Amino acid sequence: MSTTSVLGGSVRRREDPALIRGKGRFVDDIKLAGTTHVAFVRSPFAHAKINSIDASAAMEMEGVIAIYTADDVRHLGLLLAQVAIGRLRPLLADGVVKHAGEAVAMVVAENRYLAQDAADAVEVDYEPMKAIVDIKEAASDKAMVHEELESNTLITWEAGPWGNEEGIAATKEKIAEAKKRDDIVTVSMEMKNQRLIPTAIEPRAVIADWNDGYGRMTVYSSTQIPHALAGAIAKTFGLAANAVDVIAPEVGGGFGAKLNVYADEMLVSFASMQLGRPVKYTESRRESPYNTIQGRGWVATATITGTKDGEVLAFELDGLADMGAYTQNFTVAIPFLGTFVGSGQYKFPTHWKIGCVTTHTMTTDAYRGAGRPEAIYYLERILDAYAREIEMDLAEVKLKNFIPESDFPGAVAPIGFQFDTGAYQTNLKALTDSAEYSELKSLRDKARAEGRHVGLGLSSYVEVCGFGPSALSGLGFSWTTYGLPSAFSGSGLVRINGDASVTVIIGTGPSGQGHETTWAQLVAGQLGIDYEKVRVTHGNTAESPMGIGTFGSRSAAVDGAASYEAALKVKAKAAQIAAHILEASADDIEFSDGSAHVAGSPDKSVSWEDIVTSAYHPHMLPEGMEGGLEAHSVFSPANATWPFGAHAALVEVDPETGFTQLLRYVTMDDCGNVISPMIVDGQIHGGLAQGISQAMFEDAIYDEEGNLLTSSLVDYPLPTAQDLPSFNLSRTVTPSDVNPLGVKGIGEAGTIGSAQTVVNAAVDALYDLGVRHIDMPLRSRRVWQAIQDARS
Repeated sequence: MSTTSVLGGSVRRREDPALIRGKGRFVDDIKLAGTTHVAFVRSPFAHAKINSIDASAAMEMEGVIAIYTADDVRHLGLLLAQVAIGRLRPLLADGVVKHAGEAVAMVVAENRYLAQDAADAVEVDYEPMKAIVDIKEAASDKAMVHEELESNTLITWEAGPWGNEEGIAATKEKIAEAKKRDDIVTVSMEMKNQRLIPTAIEPRAVIADWNDGYGRMTVYSSTQIPHALAGAIAKTFGLAANAVDVIAPEVGGGFGAKLNVYADEMLVSFASMQLGRPVKYTESRRESPYNTIQGRGWVATATITGTKDGEVLAFELDGLADMGAYTQNFTVAIPFLGTFVGSGQYKFPTHWKIGCVTTHTMTTDAYRGAGRPEAIYYLERILDAYAREIEMDLAEVKLKNFIPESDFPGAVAPIGFQFDTGAYQTNLKALTDSAEYSELKSLRDKARAEGRHVGLGLSSYVEVCGFGPSALSGLGFSWTTYGLPSAFSGSGLVRINGDASVTVIIGTGPSGQGHETTWAQLVAGQLGIDYEKVRVTHGNTAESPMGIGTFGSRSAAVDGAASYEAALKVKAKAAQIAAHILEASADDIEFSDGSAHVAGSPDKSVSWEDIVTSAYHPHMLPEGMEGGLEAHSVFSPANATWPFGAHAALVEVDPETGFTQLLRYVTMDDCGNVISPMIVDGQIHGGLAQGISQAMFEDAIYDEEGNLLTSSLVDYPLPTAQDLPSFNLSRTVTPSDVNPLGVKGIGEAGTIGSAQTVVNAAVDALYDLGVRHIDMPLRSRRVWQAIQDARS
């Protein structure tokens, strides 16, 4: 098999045969001898004092082994968080509950059904107290979520540019001066970016197995960050880092929700040490919204000041972000990530201010995009409103205000961060000049001629991802809190085995992205070895090199680059061995089709099998060369990567019912060089589905007492295939200059680019009826009400 077309080509995914035949191994599939099972007693109140807990009846039930409360685990301390600003979560509620569903007690029994029955039998005497759910009420500090804190606003992120107080003052002065001009237009809107519930196909699960004889803890968890979890367990229990092995087998979707260290992972570890048996907890679907972090939850006012001919003089964002009751891994850092892209692709002065506010609700943290979808949503919605106000084509407004391509590489955004590479004008024109975009306009115009309300939405985005620069550790981008003094570097090990097969061991790991396929393509392409002979392993901290995990669209750009460099090291050594065998210069050795040959003399070759034989018989090697054929590499880029793109959507609205339908969706993304086009397309498809779902369907709703009203899929709708059209995907290619692969990352781009595109289209469809904005999601009742309000 020729490997010259594998890198950059589409191949069958390595992961699929096991997964589509039901042979994948997830945490809940793992059955250890003697396993016990956990269920939690959860609070029905959002805010209440715990007067007493009576577990006596539950302890007498058949199969119940132990019941633990805060008294049993208080000595372990609070749950560790990487960015520890705010109130950290107690492992079990300690005297008071702060959100509905907070765990009050843990029951361990012989099976999960007995455990749940016993949990239901635990009697807790609660004294309900006032819940603070509304984010604006919380920000007023009229009542405190946590009495020990000085304010409900934990921190306020302000940028324009970031980290420069004098610069921020100068930007604010410049904006004030702009507003004094006679020829300006100011457009301002308060908009909501609603809470979302991450709903991976696999709920979270964890098994802890303490072996007292060996003094080792083995934990199986559906986590995106096995090394961080291992460090957190070791630090919590006073163990050495090498005494904890965390194994993440197949992970059925993560989306950032599994980028967290959770209390239940500490609690099952504690129970296993106490009982000397494996302890297992599998989250139920109904339980998940109360136990696993949520996302988004912003209210902000976006303002644009500009001229009537489309020159934007200033963009301002002033808002609040709901952090929920407790701080977990990156909770308050998520809005900070929004500052990175706060000025988007544009050159106009930007002032950005978001207060992080605690409430009596479930914790929020990273969810696909993590701060960046929110930031881009506000920017692109208000830019659309401004273009409509001055009656100018939105694409023309964008082109007038983009950062010029001549400023790249290394352009600095007004918000204060340096990009890698960009070609924003080229990308947008590739979309608007395409036949697909022309067809959208034609379909819209034809539908309107028939009296239908069809709208065309357009938006652009830039994303920051590929977090890997070591210098970012000073901003919290490291696992230091978890006892791992490691920056967000990438790692990879490449080994040529005795039969010339290849093992690639990576520090990151997939939760559906296709790492095994992509890394096999990457390494096979470099070594000229059959793609089918490359095996990629991951997810076991005892075997893999130190890894940061999979999140922030970082894997290919950081860990992929490390594996690439490891492959180059192996290739360089193999070239020396081949040159020694062929009596040639190593500089003249080329690899392809499973062998090494002398450039210009393809008949003068040596197979990988012969190279490996020499490598593992040191007496056959050049003098002074070490035996073996493997290499490890750690990669730390100088900057993050900055993908970008432009999206367009065609939406139809029935003005009599408010029913909104997405008819077409077209993308023009740019993630730099592409290793596997099929994998990239799949990532965009998934991202679009989640962004469109926020725009049209999903909404985590709490009532005024803090009850979550949308905890089941009956009340929390997700899109089906019937709700989404086939996506038309295209791309431009602007290679990054911060990693040797030139890749940028694509896992979150679809989500970051899509929600505002759909809302822009819906507003376009209803603009003639007087509708100027509709908050997400675009459910029929809300859209219908917006139409009625505009008509009145």
